[in-house]
Formats: sequence, C-alpha cells, structure tokens
Amino acid sequence: MEKLTNKEEEVMQVLWELEKAFVKEIIEKLPGGNHYNTISTIVRNLEEKGFVAYHAFGKTHQYYPLVSKTTYAKKFMNLASQRYFNNSYKSMVSFFAKEEKISAEELREILEIIEKKN
Repeated sequence: MEKLTNKEEEVMQVLWELEKAFVKEIIEKLPGGNHYNTISTIVRNLEEKGFVAYHAFGKTHQYYPLVSKTTYAKKFMNLASQRYFNNSYKSMVSFFAKEEKISAEELREILEIIEKKN
C-alpha cells in the first residue's frame, strides 16, 4: 500500500465519512473551491492505486473505499513510528507529551486501555 498525497488523503477522508459518493458530493464536503475535473482525476488516481472502486450509473460513477480508514492509519502510524521514533511507541507518546499534544488525563486513559487488554 502506498502513501497517499495530502489531497488524496483529503478525498479519502470524505469517502470514509460518506461511505459512498459521487464526485459532486465529495466536492461539497471538501474545504475551499475545488474544480470538478481536479477531484475527478484524484478519485481516478485513487482507483488506480486500489483505494476506491465504483458503481456505474450510466456515465456517472459512485465511488466507495476499498481500504478502510483503520487499515490505512495502522500502516502509516507504523511507518511514522519506524521513521521518526526508532519503532518505539514509548518514544512517540513521550514526544507528544513533551510537545503538550497529549494530557495526563489522556495518558491515564491510554494506560487503562492497555491494562484492560492484559
């Protein structure tokens, strides 16, 4: 599975939310002014990469995700952990704590989740 561009990820976020959509519906959910042909090209690229498929309704296509948000997130969180934190989730969580991106309460909640799994 390859890494998506920022714009491809943005389109996938919409498809994950809507579960299926026509290009016009994707455009309505995206911020800013997006041209139909641009988004249509991005969706076709996502299809070529194996991230989406479609149902044809005449000349119109309704797209839906083939890759779940969870599957994509797992793949690239693992990659981020490897690249930036020497494959250490402890280092990654410590980084966010030091940057004040995660609170003590959130860390306690994470610890609770971990303890429930054991």
